[in-house]
Amino acid sequence: MKTKNIGFIGGGNMASSLISGLIASGHAPSQIWVSDVNQDALQTLASTLNVNISGDNNEVINEVDVVVLAVKPQVLRSVAESSAALLQTKNTLVVSIAAGISQLSLSQWLGEKIAIVRCMPNTPALVLTGATALHANSNVSNEQRDLAENILRAVGISLWVDNESELDAVTAVSGSGPAYYFLLMETMESAAIEMGLSKETARLLIQQTALGAAKIALESSESPQQLRNRVTSPGGTTQRAIETFEQGNFAQLVSKALHAAKDRSIEISKQLGVG
Repeated sequence: MKTKNIGFIGGGNMASSLISGLIASGHAPSQIWVSDVNQDALQTLASTLNVNISGDNNEVINEVDVVVLAVKPQVLRSVAESSAALLQTKNTLVVSIAAGISQLSLSQWLGEKIAIVRCMPNTPALVLTGATALHANSNVSNEQRDLAENILRAVGISLWVDNESELDAVTAVSGSGPAYYFLLMETMESAAIEMGLSKETARLLIQQTALGAAKIALESSESPQQLRNRVTSPGGTTQRAIETFEQGNFAQLVSKALHAAKDRSIEISKQLGVG
């Protein structure tokens, strides 16, 4: 993978994090190209990461083996259609990280023979702890699958889903998921302050607790339920809190929220694409 030239169309936060991860994992900055309409963003990338920059998408495409589409979904169609002919000529792998844009839409804009991998990353990729699900169309070779996976693995874990429709569920679970945890942390912080803790103390305790719980879950072979039971002593403070959550239909509320996010992902895909 480190012998491949990688191009990014769009130089925003997610592209920047992917580029930083690639370089940290050993990819040469000289083999990375970025195009963007924002010249300030390009100059920042060039000065901080020493990558190649251009204001011309097609110049980047000419130099690379794989193109990562990292522009906003609302402008992706115009970007894709303007470079479709060149991508078809070069038979370049296209990796899209644009939320809500289906492979059907991408194929119609880029060409039906283009190899496309659609990804759903999340914002923790900005600190190299992302979770990304990928789906490849039938034009993608095994080598290209490995290439796409390695690019996204530079900023966290990456895994494949069998059906593209699963990406709507992925959006609800991990794509939107960080906000759910932030909401819980926000609410816990407010309650902690009400109980007399300072904002600084409450925030640090909550942040470290969230980190510790996630680390235990990642390193343990036990289920979340088993882990919860381990720290819930009968008749203790944790049990009282858990019972209060359950009385408020916590599980049903979480399920309803995730289904709502999935439904909205499907709606957005229909609004922005062709099917």
